[in-house]
Amino acid sequence: MARKHKFDTVAIHAGQAFDPTTGAVIPPIYQTSTFVQESIGELRGGYEYSRGGNPTRTALETLLAALEGGKHGLSFASGLAAEDTLLRAILSPGDHIVLGNDVYGGTHRLIERVHGPWGVRNTTVEMSDLRAVEQAIIPGETRVLWVETPSNPLMKISDIAELADIGHRAGLVVVVDNTFASPALQHPLAHGADVVVHSTTKYLGGHSDVLGGALIINDDELAEKARFLQFAAGPVSAPLDAWLTIRGIKTLSVRMDRHCSNAQAIAEHLDRHPAISAVYYPGLPGHPGHELAKQQMSGFGGMISIAFAGGAKAARKFAESMTLFQLAESLGGVESLVNYPSEMTHASVRGTALEVPDNVVRLSVGIEDIADLIDDLDRALPRK
Repeated sequence: MARKHKFDTVAIHAGQAFDPTTGAVIPPIYQTSTFVQESIGELRGGYEYSRGGNPTRTALETLLAALEGGKHGLSFASGLAAEDTLLRAILSPGDHIVLGNDVYGGTHRLIERVHGPWGVRNTTVEMSDLRAVEQAIIPGETRVLWVETPSNPLMKISDIAELADIGHRAGLVVVVDNTFASPALQHPLAHGADVVVHSTTKYLGGHSDVLGGALIINDDELAEKARFLQFAAGPVSAPLDAWLTIRGIKTLSVRMDRHCSNAQAIAEHLDRHPAISAVYYPGLPGHPGHELAKQQMSGFGGMISIAFAGGAKAARKFAESMTLFQLAESLGGVESLVNYPSEMTHASVRGTALEVPDNVVRLSVGIEDIADLIDDLDRALPRK
């Protein structure tokens, strides 16, 4: 793009030049596995084989980098594929990771059960306790500081700038999972992070119809290593998946406005209900990360978790009693979803420091009419 544009304009235009052959406003899906060469080794536009590069994926990667204000964007088949590639690009057997004690269960499973047997160790810590973070770092062994903010599912807010400073003083790569906020609400690279990770399945895709993941990296050497692994191991996003993600990103900003306003209204409504012992939402003034979230985010997001005073039985009954809030894993789509983390998304961390209390339910608040959503919640809540 010729000059620096505002976020909403970037989301629609970055990497999205019209097709020069036909003038089509929307670039085509290059649904091809391979590309004809001019002669041996002389490639058309640098494309040889779709595992190594595809114009639709290039368009998405250009867009992802622009959204996060980074130099390099890489697109993957899933969020975990992106995370795995990044870890392989940084770590060797014997290395150590420090990560938050409320990260996505799949991230912890990947680090603990896939990279652990390879010789990578990890320590989980409360990321709001900066002293504890410093103490968890092992000089000469810790290589990565892994931050997720807001966290999944307890909506903890971590100070990206302070953690980046701590990490950089120790020579670490500071990674921020920005999935819950999305680049519409938060830009970790601007606060000092080295790498941003996304499950593009969630808010970026936004329609629950495509899997994907992304890395946005500023360091040229690290980006080159990650891109080599992307090619050599092949965890790439397919052309149609890349195109669907681009389509979703075009409405990211307007969707996030509604996600945020609906979630704020629901959090305030639930916060007054006697059957609920806690509402985890950074938009509430009583949330311990509220002021920090106001500083590093432009909105509080569409994710809410709630704890039931009646324990697991009440939480399960609530999760299974709604109609508009559909019982399903994942999040960030236009439709509202309800999830019971301890037996769904976070079942793999039971018995660890990341175990989610069994009275907690997670809500992914969609963009439906707010009155209908509140009515659906009220019908499922225990009577006052």
